[in-house]
Amino acid sequence: MQRAAKCALRLDISRAFCPSNVRNCGAVNRVNGSVSCRRYSVLPPPRDEEEKAMLDSMLRVDHAGEYGANRIYAGQMAVLGRTQTGPLIQHMWDQEKMHLERFNEILGEHRVRPTLLLPLWNIAGFALGACTALLGKEGAMACTVAVEESISEHYNSQIRTLMEADPERYTELLQLIKEFRDDEIEHHDTGLEHDAESVPGYLLLKTAIQAGCKAAIYISQRI
Repeated sequence: MQRAAKCALRLDISRAFCPSNVRNCGAVNRVNGSVSCRRYSVLPPPRDEEEKAMLDSMLRVDHAGEYGANRIYAGQMAVLGRTQTGPLIQHMWDQEKMHLERFNEILGEHRVRPTLLLPLWNIAGFALGACTALLGKEGAMACTVAVEESISEHYNSQIRTLMEADPERYTELLQLIKEFRDDEIEHHDTGLEHDAESVPGYLLLKTAIQAGCKAAIYISQRI
């Protein structure tokens, strides 16, 4: 209770010292409890067109990935939602819904156009989730392992890029990506724990799905 009260007090202090029109201004430093005030939520104002293009591309492909993941889980739930595996899939889907909602907010806030291929990812994602779920729980978990491994590797690549560029400048974006990356790794591990590797043709299925993921990432960054 005391810890919660201290956190609430720090947030109240941050609001008092930061402009009311800044959504995420005044985040509390988790190490020393100090108040920092940034005049942006997740993305810093771009320095030039090159930086804007880089950030727009990152957000566009991340949004597309989370959108596709949501459609995959929707397809899995359509087949396995009423089985014993349903609650497990729903839990992972709920986390993906949160990821997508956050990226929807960021894209809107910064006026970033989503990929033009969302209608395709809508159909393809649902079909992939449903088709692999028809192989049973193991098929659905194999799909989860393949997709979440691809997404977590993609997030790691973005983290490296931002860390090499300017970690202080991209603090909030790095924190967001790391948080979502950790959720994807958790989903990947959950799939392995629930017999993903026991589906017939696991390696072939995983390789094929990941090839599709890499193609989707490449295209979504550019269109």
